[in-house]
Parts: sequence; structure tokens; C-alpha cells
Amino acid sequence: MNFLVDNQLPRVLARFLAQHGHRATHVLDLGLDEASDRALWSHARRHDVVLVSKDEDFVHIANRQGDAGRLVWVRIGNCRKQALLETFDRALPRIVAALEEGYRIVELR
Repeated sequence: MNFLVDNQLPRVLARFLAQHGHRATHVLDLGLDEASDRALWSHARRHDVVLVSKDEDFVHIANRQGDAGRLVWVRIGNCRKQALLETFDRALPRIVAALEEGYRIVELR
């Protein structure tokens, strides 16, 4: 699975996903940290990557008729990096399975 981690999530999340066998990049590593939501979404769709974000705006963008982008919507509140990584560690098999089954938006709570 290929992931693009959005700006409000730490770079360490991209490294974590890569360590678990996925391709993962943080927007900072691509120089996209100042990109608009629409530009970031277009980039993710064009490169067939799953956007990982806390930004609810992407849920609305993803729900547009005819859109094919995919999103992991992180709905856990502010927390330490370790707590974030532990949450992802527990949920990653479920997230990947849902995306592989064709779900376009997967919530992480």
C-alpha cells in the first residue's frame, strides 16, 4: 500500500508505515507542506497513494461524485507520537484490509 502523510501528522508516522512494509512519504519530504487541500488531493490521486490526514475537509473532497481518491481519516485527538503509533499499530491490518476491499475512506478513532 502507498501512503502520503499530511502535514498535521508527524514524519515519524510515514517512517512507521514504511517499517511495516508500505511505501509512505510525508508531505514535507515532497515539498507539499504548503499545498492547498485540492492540490494535495490531486497529487494523491495522480500518484495512486492513500492520503493519511486529520483534516475533515478531505472527507468532503473524497465524497464528491465520481472521485476515486482514498483517505485514512485520523480522528484521534492530539496525542503524543508514541500513542499515535500504537493506535496505528493496532489498526493497520484493518485499515489495509478495508482499503484493499475497496473502501475509499477509512476512519481511525
